[in-house]
Amino acid sequence: MKRLLYRDPVTKKRIVHEQELPFLRKQQRVVFGDNTRIRPDDITDYIAIGGYQALRIVLEDWTPVKVINAIIRSGLRGRGGGGFPTGIKWRSARKAKQKEKYVICNADEGDPGAFMDRSICEGNPHRIIEGMIIGAYAVGAEKGYIYVRKEYPLAVETLSTAISQARDCGFLGGNILGSGMMFDITISRGAGAFICGESTALMASLEGRVGEPRAKYIHTVEKGLYDRPTVLNNVETWANVPHIISKGVEWFTSMGTGDVKSDPWGGSMGTKVFSLVGNVNNTGLVEVPMGMTLREIIFDIGGGIPNGRKFKAVQTGGPSGGCLPESMLDLPVDFDRLTEAGSMMGSGGMIVMDENTCMVDMARYFIDFLKDESCGKCLPCREGLRAILEVLTRITEGEGKRGDIKLLEEISRTVADTSLCALGGSAPNPVLSTIRYFRDEYVAHIRDKSCPGGTCRALVHYRVIPEACTGCTACAKVCPVDCISGEKRAVHAIDETRCVKCGACYSVCRFNAIER
Repeated sequence: MKRLLYRDPVTKKRIVHEQELPFLRKQQRVVFGDNTRIRPDDITDYIAIGGYQALRIVLEDWTPVKVINAIIRSGLRGRGGGGFPTGIKWRSARKAKQKEKYVICNADEGDPGAFMDRSICEGNPHRIIEGMIIGAYAVGAEKGYIYVRKEYPLAVETLSTAISQARDCGFLGGNILGSGMMFDITISRGAGAFICGESTALMASLEGRVGEPRAKYIHTVEKGLYDRPTVLNNVETWANVPHIISKGVEWFTSMGTGDVKSDPWGGSMGTKVFSLVGNVNNTGLVEVPMGMTLREIIFDIGGGIPNGRKFKAVQTGGPSGGCLPESMLDLPVDFDRLTEAGSMMGSGGMIVMDENTCMVDMARYFIDFLKDESCGKCLPCREGLRAILEVLTRITEGEGKRGDIKLLEEISRTVADTSLCALGGSAPNPVLSTIRYFRDEYVAHIRDKSCPGGTCRALVHYRVIPEACTGCTACAKVCPVDCISGEKRAVHAIDETRCVKCGACYSVCRFNAIER
């Protein structure tokens, strides 16, 4: 059976214990660490590991104000992207004059390649429910909603089962645990719109209206769902709440960076779940303490870049995040440091790129996605993203003009400063960050009509290097249009007039005899 054990690719040793795996060694799994210990469709499993004990503590011994103060002192900030101090939001909702209030869990995870919230919903739904009940007690709400992405049918099923079981056990409904508290949860399914991850668009969708954002001068903690005070937090934020209550504020603040004793905005406490994807050996969900560096996440946990290629950039924060270069690898990952660097925490997407990535084309890809997902309500976002995409497309097709970089910067800043909601406000990040850190690639596309990443077909020209070619014929065998000629063991040549620039020859050449 020893042959079935995992073999460390560096040391070549067999690994017996799970925590010794390179992928898990530096992780600190607080939020979804219990996913492997319980059956998500059986509430007794969750109770057996201490589930709903935090709720019991709160209802028996704590006042709502004490709960809110604990969350403030913990420094818990929203994990959905905004990073707003959770306790401050709860306190504002508690102080709102209207009696009828709501709490909402945002499980509308729309970032491409991200599945952090899905993992918790499907693996440990009661952690979310318990957090929501505690939040409802703190702000005085009797009704809650979980807004789930349409593409997550298993999450809907798992959450539905968990809510039903919680009602049967007296954790939801009337007179919860004999305390007199009334609270229940309803599941609502999103329609697949990325914009509905935005707070006011989500609430409009819950009300049965078109999912469009509104101006933020009216806060949702004062007038949110149905114009009532509403607390909206995402899945990961709610899942942290029971831990803070049961294990203590000091335990939570022992993880992370900064100081929140005098300022709730003063740090990034706890852990964060990231979806590590792209050109990295170990892909998947990783949960690490705030403040771990990008280098540790990508190389120690992620195992580095495949096929011996060089690291080029990492985008954090989903499609609206910024792209950070190799010089930023030792940057601690927290809310404030990422923002200062021109990116953001976002909901936790982390896309790694190797040396063969074109940063101009990468910016174009993300802007194309965000343009399609814009609700179109405000002109800066609707027309600005379209204009940015047109310029980027022109550059990647070899038709870039002098002044395009300055034009991109001007449009991007206008979109960021004048858009109605956070989608438009953050959408230019991929453009501004790639211009900031990879300006030379824009210059190469515009002035030199070349693509350093080798992915913009209009700017790529494949050529055989005669002194390196061995005549192995590997390139000719994979060419889909038979544009490579040459005898075996003789130098080959590429007919550029017929070449479709697919890159197959470049990929299979083992002698680095083809350049682009």
